[in-house]
Amino acid sequence: MRNTSGQVVAHSSKKISKTVLAILILIIFAVLAARKILPEAGIDTLLSAGGGKRPDMDDDATYIILKPDKATGQVTGPAGNNAGKPGNDEENYGDGDGKSGDGTEYLINEEGTTVAERIRPPEGFERVEPEAGSFGEFLRNLPLKPHGAKVRYFDGRVKPWDVHAAVIDMDVGEKDLQQCADAVIRLRAEYLYSKGLYDRIHFNFTSGFNAEYKKWMEGYRIRVSGNEAQWVKREDRDAGYESFRKYLDIVFAYAGTMSLSREMEKTDPQDLEPGDVFLEGGRPGHCVIVVDMAENPETGEKVFIIAQSYMPAQDIHILKNPSKDDGDPWYPADFGDTLVTPDWTFTADQLYRFADADT
Repeated sequence: MRNTSGQVVAHSSKKISKTVLAILILIIFAVLAARKILPEAGIDTLLSAGGGKRPDMDDDATYIILKPDKATGQVTGPAGNNAGKPGNDEENYGDGDGKSGDGTEYLINEEGTTVAERIRPPEGFERVEPEAGSFGEFLRNLPLKPHGAKVRYFDGRVKPWDVHAAVIDMDVGEKDLQQCADAVIRLRAEYLYSKGLYDRIHFNFTSGFNAEYKKWMEGYRIRVSGNEAQWVKREDRDAGYESFRKYLDIVFAYAGTMSLSREMEKTDPQDLEPGDVFLEGGRPGHCVIVVDMAENPETGEKVFIIAQSYMPAQDIHILKNPSKDDGDPWYPADFGDTLVTPDWTFTADQLYRFADADT
């Protein structure tokens, strides 16, 4: 009589081994995919560090793994006529006489090096002159990269969506930190730093901790454990720009749209001015900042320009108006109940202003 029990057991063992091997292979592929896909979606993981601290983390603070407001977000593709299409920033709408190919006014001065120089006001409009030395004047005179520049992510990759009319010439850093709320924080902080108003540079973490630059400047650093943060004296006094940028990176890591919405004040769209921020605080959340305005002196109609960063961290850029086909970046101040931008839709009651905006 043949002993078949041993054969059955052996056969079953082989099937189990193959199944286990297949599962292990699937797990390996899943891990490899996660290491590539999650960071591109704006999600930080520890997969690349073997469960330890990421190589790009420094010792000034203990970084959270899933950054508030920045782990997820809306679909990256823009709304409007170019939705889902790769950008072509070198497309030239003008024909050399200030008009586009279909005869409409071409509002881009390709030789301009600042927001005010690059983007012409619409026909019949004049720029609203900001107060000398104000935040609005600073924003209008932000330097721009040459016309046709691409929006690049922090790691050098080109953003595939063509949603911008111009790119602000300001570093984005080498970490996935300077996203939407961080861009607003960066611009406000850069303005105050340029004026030497160091005691006005302070931003709240999502936990509520007030990160004051004047403390950082005196050599204190922020130690974070869970939701608790405290100042620790570590360095000598340093008001240099390199130290200032390190301070901002720490703020970027722990602040977001939620914290920004708590420390800014709501304002009426009828009183819109440069420096105001359309902001939806949340997880996810988003925000854009008004960088310039123009007005028709005959009708009183006003228009404005907005800038943003997004996920993952990327160059701050001037947004096109998705309701127009010619790359026009101007938005009407009487936009109604909702403001539709390429990456987000805001409601009229989501307009905020810094509490010390008159600085």
